[in-house]
Amino acid sequence: MRRKLLCLAILIVGLAPVTSSGQAQTPSADKWVDHALGEYDILPNITYAIANNIDLKLDLYLPRKRNTPLPTLMLFHGGGWVDGQKERNVFQLLPYLSLGWAVINVEYRVSRQSPAPAAVEDCRCALRWVTYHAKEYNLDTSKIVLTGTSAGGHLSLITGMLPAQTIFDRQCPTDSSTRWREATEPPVKVAAIVNWYGITDVADLLEGPNAKHYAMEWLGSLSNRQELARQVSPINYVRAGLPPIITIHGDQDDIVPYTHAVRLHAALDKAGAPNQFITISGGKHGGFGRKDLVNSYAAIREFLRKYGVLKAEQE
Repeated sequence: MRRKLLCLAILIVGLAPVTSSGQAQTPSADKWVDHALGEYDILPNITYAIANNIDLKLDLYLPRKRNTPLPTLMLFHGGGWVDGQKERNVFQLLPYLSLGWAVINVEYRVSRQSPAPAAVEDCRCALRWVTYHAKEYNLDTSKIVLTGTSAGGHLSLITGMLPAQTIFDRQCPTDSSTRWREATEPPVKVAAIVNWYGITDVADLLEGPNAKHYAMEWLGSLSNRQELARQVSPINYVRAGLPPIITIHGDQDDIVPYTHAVRLHAALDKAGAPNQFITISGGKHGGFGRKDLVNSYAAIREFLRKYGVLKAEQE
């Protein structure tokens, strides 16, 4: 535990600007980095489900003072559903840790462990785990925000956009009483989705000019792969009543087509679903500069304030 906290502290301090003399200089807006080590607990590698004899893990980052229920971020890593690890995502947690939020970093099965739709099932189960254990960790279930980059963006979208009682929830663990006596799962609720250049149309990546090998690998040789690709595509679940969605995507992305973000934004607007679309001009796949990232996170905070997830005074 102490080693995990030390690693996080090193990463945080590493973000501090440096003066011409080489000494770290912490801006007033970032003073929290100096004492974050004393204010957060990290509970690593908690098993939220077991699938294919694999323990599915998540890490909890929790403020030590949890007198009131906390807004909670759930982060899903990228890697085209074929690669990636939650431990590589620590920097993406920092903007939300600085707000005093609880943060949950989720691992899921990639294709070498299980093909589609395993990753979607796992992320839905992780969301249910958070809902079931909210009181234990003092998490605010009315303020759960999902985020991720690339395939993680896709997983944040599909996890938050799927309707109630979706087929992808059927393998999520429940308590014994529910298992034996009830046929339906209690509903889960998402307050907002922060989508960083996520895939919105999986079927579009299987054939034609936008075909990508990572998508082919995830769907593999499944006989119903086209149908399944449509079932796990967020673009097919656009409707009124969705949680607010903010999308950030570079218009020069050669891994996830920029058109995926354009089409999602247009569909959400047509359905009257609350959303915002930020284009990073000249941005490649995650290759955003410092100014683009600063402006994007400022827009995200404003978006979350607009929809009541973030308090007006919080920066």
